[in-house]
Amino acid sequence: MSFAEHRERLYKTLAENTLVVAYAGIPIHANEDAYYDFRVNSQYFYLTGLDRENTAFLAYKNAEQVREILFIEEPDPLSERWTGKMPTKEEVQKISGIRDVRYTDSLESAISSFLGRFRVEEAYFDLYRCRMNDLPDYNLVMAERFLQAYPHVILKDLHTACVPLREQKDADEVNTIRKAVDITRRGLEFVMKNLKPGMMEYQVQADFAYACRRLGSKRQAFPTIAGSGINGCMMHYETNHCEVQDGTLILLDLGAAYENYSSDITRTYPANGKFSPRQREIYELVLKANEAVAAAAKPGITLKALNDVARQVLGEGLVDMGMIRDVSEVGKYYMHSVSHPIGIDVHDISLAGDVLRPGWVISNEPGLYIDEEAIGIRLEDDLLITEDGCEVLSKDIIKDPDAIEAFMAQN
Repeated sequence: MSFAEHRERLYKTLAENTLVVAYAGIPIHANEDAYYDFRVNSQYFYLTGLDRENTAFLAYKNAEQVREILFIEEPDPLSERWTGKMPTKEEVQKISGIRDVRYTDSLESAISSFLGRFRVEEAYFDLYRCRMNDLPDYNLVMAERFLQAYPHVILKDLHTACVPLREQKDADEVNTIRKAVDITRRGLEFVMKNLKPGMMEYQVQADFAYACRRLGSKRQAFPTIAGSGINGCMMHYETNHCEVQDGTLILLDLGAAYENYSSDITRTYPANGKFSPRQREIYELVLKANEAVAAAAKPGITLKALNDVARQVLGEGLVDMGMIRDVSEVGKYYMHSVSHPIGIDVHDISLAGDVLRPGWVISNEPGLYIDEEAIGIRLEDDLLITEDGCEVLSKDIIKDPDAIEAFMAQN
């Protein structure tokens, strides 16, 4: 993957006399000497390809040139004895395409050097914050520290600057997502082979995690939702602690991550391998909406417009079933939107109202949640927007109800 091309796309959008400072992040203590699993900052990874804590990226653009520096920890034999080999300068040069690689302890002096030798009018840091009461991200902490030292420099948001770049995936990014989707397919087939009444939801979750890890996925794109029966009616049910009862459905919203790119797939299976007539009726309506959204997805359309397609199909179907009186009441059984971008983050960055362009990868996830019947059904595919429509990247993940029943009966 050419991370140098990602950086070039960013530089074209920046004004002259601009500094870019991106941090991978630091390990966060859980307790005592235990740490939470490290997740690299998405903007940093997009620009460098390096998935390593305690590293940073610095770039300066003026009228003459762009200078790039990557900072890594100096390899230490004692640390490597305890926690494994650390990346070398040569290794990160190959990954990132950045020739000037230095050690992290020289980062602040390098920033000071740029501010002292060159005119710096703007500095980009990742300033993203999801909620007001969230703890500040490491990048935000360092941005505040920079601003205190250099209050004359205008601080700008690297997250926002990367939105139009990350929305539109290049061929390498798409191929990496394809791999994540294929691992998810094989993981779900393993789940279907083992699924039976009496299992615990967490055992179904474990089967998927086991298969994905065996296939080269280092982590899940997000915590697996394995909701059986009424639990399938909860949008983000992650407890996964109940028994899968005979005659119920199990909704599985999950995805493998591969080389830090995500997949996001939902399938709904009958625990005993056979849909009841009522379950199949609801399932086929959700499938109809899923197919309608895929048919409508193309450049120039918005995610809101796709959601309108899903709402119309689901609403008309519910009216025909006598469950609601008017399409406008569809929100009684369909509470979320049908799509979001997918990429490094499973809910990848975008701006509300942006129109789809070739290279976008988005979800397609209509669902119906009928509490009174304990039926929760969602079908989610990953779509690549092409020049004149879309490609269903997850087309090989079984979702036809007859095919599901046949696969489960055979296995």
